Amino acid sequence: MNDEDIKKIAAEVARIMKGQGAAEPARKMPGDSVSIGTAGKVFQHPLVNKPGAGKQCSGGDCRLEPNTCGPNCQGCNPLNSYTPQQIKASADRVSFCNPNEASSSIAGMIDHTLLKANATQEEIGKLCEEARKYRFASVCVNPGYVALCSRLLRGSCVKVCTVIGFPLGSTTPTVKAIEARDAIANGADEIDMVINIGALKSGNDQLVLDDIKAVREATRGKCLKVILETSYLTKDEKVRACKMSKQAQADFVKTSTGFGSGGATPEDVALMRETVGPEMGVKASGGIKNAEVAAAMIKAGANRLGTSASIAIVSGGEAAKGQY
Repeated sequence: MNDEDIKKIAAEVARIMKGQGAAEPARKMPGDSVSIGTAGKVFQHPLVNKPGAGKQCSGGDCRLEPNTCGPNCQGCNPLNSYTPQQIKASADRVSFCNPNEASSSIAGMIDHTLLKANATQEEIGKLCEEARKYRFASVCVNPGYVALCSRLLRGSCVKVCTVIGFPLGSTTPTVKAIEARDAIANGADEIDMVINIGALKSGNDQLVLDDIKAVREATRGKCLKVILETSYLTKDEKVRACKMSKQAQADFVKTSTGFGSGGATPEDVALMRETVGPEMGVKASGGIKNAEVAAAMIKAGANRLGTSASIAIVSGGEAAKGQY
């Protein structure tokens, strides 16, 4: 079967799917599941408005706005934009992210962050709008805003990241696991958990390991980053924390919450990279306020950056007061 044949099949399947929207009730597709988070978010169907459910399509994207979609909407016409190679690979999820003049090579490494306690819904909306525009890797928000961000970013290549046990890390493994499960049910794609810092400094490595493992078990299939809060740790403690994160099969180790006594340093990033090796990610977070600092972190071994100064970094400016 050549590429042209695959394109024809995809177009025909999409046409049939679109035509059946009003004729028969939505059927549960293989692999579908229903999850309900505490924010009231229900996950079963990817669309806000199913095709043919009432109003006429008007040219937008019905995953983003009810009752508005057009011929290129990947909700109503989900296969039209897939390449033959992607269809051949039987991908269960495909994301498209076309760069524009606002994006940069470093944007895809940034978690666009807003974690302050007094962040408003309007500020979160702006955060998501900026993330879409600049093509950041994710938005990183507190759990209470996960459902909102998931809704605002639906259809984009930007993921939703949230924090667990934040910022102190002193809740129990059970509480962190429940918090992580709830965040995922509300739409989180990535989880940044804070380790039990006090247990690590007390030499209770088993509790630290059990803590990470509990969240790892709750987040299978999602990206898990382990926040060490390096400004509170000795070199030995940083190394031990990295080794336990790797043993627990986390995906990243992360320097800081941004709310501790200090942020990321190139020295800490280099140590973390040396300890976990090339198979794990290293996220530098805290105090990254311009492109020069960001470049130093990447040179030291970071492959993800957490910052609220994201736009300043990609545009070559300096962070505004209060950004971290």
